[in-house]
Amino acid sequence: MRGYIWKRLLLAIPLLIVTSFLTFAFINLSPLEPAEVVLHAQGVPTITEELIAQTRAEFGFDKPFVVRYGEWLLSCLQLNFGDSYVTGKPVWEMVGPAFLNTLKLTLVSSVFIIVASIGLGMLCAMQEGRSADKSVRGISFFLTAMPSYLLAAMLIWLFSVKLGILPTSGMDAASSYVLPVGVITINYAGIYFRIVRSSVLSNLNEDYVVYGRASGLPEARVISHVLRNSLQVAVSVFCMAFPIIMGSTVVVEYVFAWPGMGSLSVRSILGRDFPVIQAYVLLVAAAFVLFNTLSDMINAAMNPRLRREL
Repeated sequence: MRGYIWKRLLLAIPLLIVTSFLTFAFINLSPLEPAEVVLHAQGVPTITEELIAQTRAEFGFDKPFVVRYGEWLLSCLQLNFGDSYVTGKPVWEMVGPAFLNTLKLTLVSSVFIIVASIGLGMLCAMQEGRSADKSVRGISFFLTAMPSYLLAAMLIWLFSVKLGILPTSGMDAASSYVLPVGVITINYAGIYFRIVRSSVLSNLNEDYVVYGRASGLPEARVISHVLRNSLQVAVSVFCMAFPIIMGSTVVVEYVFAWPGMGSLSVRSILGRDFPVIQAYVLLVAAAFVLFNTLSDMINAAMNPRLRREL
């Protein structure tokens, strides 16, 4: 198992390098002159050719592309993403706290999504074709089809305006998590529980289930084996759910005024603050690579046959 882990980690390194290169390249492929973007972001009223040339030299825009990428990559490895074009502050001072706030929201939401998905998936699979199964799937289809901003507005109206029991914004207390976590959980658990349900139904039709029941094994033990084998399929989905949630909290963070990466990225895009955008894209993309590697490791731990395939 240790050898498999090292191989997966080594394979992740070139993926991270390619991800960083694409992140840097896409931003630099913008038709806008980088020096002019900096000057506009800083609110310079009159932009001259001399000022553009001075800005190019100051920020290193006059260097070859490969040299700039290498310097940027080495700085990123030290968590130095440069300075913001708008505020002039180090990007990490802006991204760091926002990243931690988004991470908190993502972690709490992921726990509820996993618990709800496994619970609802098992319930629907065990009650296949019955009213409970049809009701849960029908309600989940309706809720997941609803835009997140509309669902958030409805929850705010009910629990904050009418009942007055939950805050509408910020992250000052534990109660501040309830509404944004609720919106994210409803949006994603309604999707992922179907995967669990499908996997459980597939395993319930396997020969080992029939043999176990015919041998007189307790139903709880049979179901535990079914759940374990079913989660081998679902674990990859749950691992990839984490970076997906992290990268798609923009609407929820904006509606609930959550000071996270989503809100920061919107402000940076509107202000053309490229260093902040680069840091955001790189962190989210790196999270996808790392959690994909983690899902492979977990699957290998649960299924030894996968270790021999690498």
